[in-house]
Amino acid sequence: MKNILFVFGTRPEVIKLAPVILELKKYPDKYNVIICNTEQQKELSNQTLAYFGLKADLNLDCMKPNQSLLEVQTRILTALDNVFSEHDVDATIVQGDTMTVLCGALASFYRKVPVYHVEAGLRSYDIYEPFPEEVMRQMTSRVAAINFAPTEKNRQALLKENIADDKIFVVGNTVIDALFCLSEKTLDNAKEFFESKGIKIDDKLVLITAHRRENHGERIDRILDAVEFLAKKYNNHTFVIPVHPNPNVKDKIYTRLSGYSNVKLLDPLDYPYLVYLMKNAKLILTDSGGIQEEAPSFGCPTLVMRYETERQEGIDAGVSILVGADYDKIVSCSEEILSKSRELTRLKAQNPYGDGTSARKIEAIISKQ
Repeated sequence: MKNILFVFGTRPEVIKLAPVILELKKYPDKYNVIICNTEQQKELSNQTLAYFGLKADLNLDCMKPNQSLLEVQTRILTALDNVFSEHDVDATIVQGDTMTVLCGALASFYRKVPVYHVEAGLRSYDIYEPFPEEVMRQMTSRVAAINFAPTEKNRQALLKENIADDKIFVVGNTVIDALFCLSEKTLDNAKEFFESKGIKIDDKLVLITAHRRENHGERIDRILDAVEFLAKKYNNHTFVIPVHPNPNVKDKIYTRLSGYSNVKLLDPLDYPYLVYLMKNAKLILTDSGGIQEEAPSFGCPTLVMRYETERQEGIDAGVSILVGADYDKIVSCSEEILSKSRELTRLKAQNPYGDGTSARKIEAIISKQ
């Protein structure tokens, strides 16, 4: 039996690792699954775990207010070193590009424990876009024993960095697997939730998320300028914004937008509620990586508020448009969609990121190691 340690700390990591955890748990004779939450996003990560019927075996409580990146890294590495001291681990699985991912990979590497990197090979090739994630995922690839690449483009990126071909497996993105976990009952509950908030879910819904570190400061001001203009012009549309708890974002959003009756500011949403909004949205404006991958499954046009994206497949397929924090681009691209009916703006392209079978592929590969 293999002792498999899953290390994560944010909501996106939970969403994308939950299908793999659940798949390995189907084989208790093969795997002893240890779930470790650094709690980089404490409330969001635990909330999302519960949705999948999972609970962490280890909660590390690594965050405190106003930590620098160096302080966060130090606390997570120290806490994880204690985990490896107290548990016999045969392999560590991490996902994506967060501080938790890098620390999980490094702590495992220092113990000479193999690292399996889910969602490997995403690249923007600009170390400051996204910051600091681009460097974190590149560093993680260097120490990973196995890189599970979502797409062939990701595989090619790894090969160009001299990652051995036999360490790379193209498996699709597990975020699509997670979407298939949603039952009709769950979506009905989501509908009732928004009704209780007085939010009308119809064909004039706009979903907006903005939280990334590189969009703090002047960039978030330009984004909010654009959103404010759109909310005024399209006052028959409802703009729903789940507001990230980071005060660098939250305070500005509430100051600028709380006075508009058609702008609905919410606390961070449980995963199925966010999926329900994506499924029904006419337009999505986001700087999120996960939403770029999920939205194509619902045919929803997505404006990516980044200057670089490591998810180029969506841009190439025409399901996403890169607009950065450029006021003119955000406004003009939004108007192109909002001026038409929702029916006329639905996208027909297939989701380029996966077909919902990634977790099974990953388990089959792990079982042979």
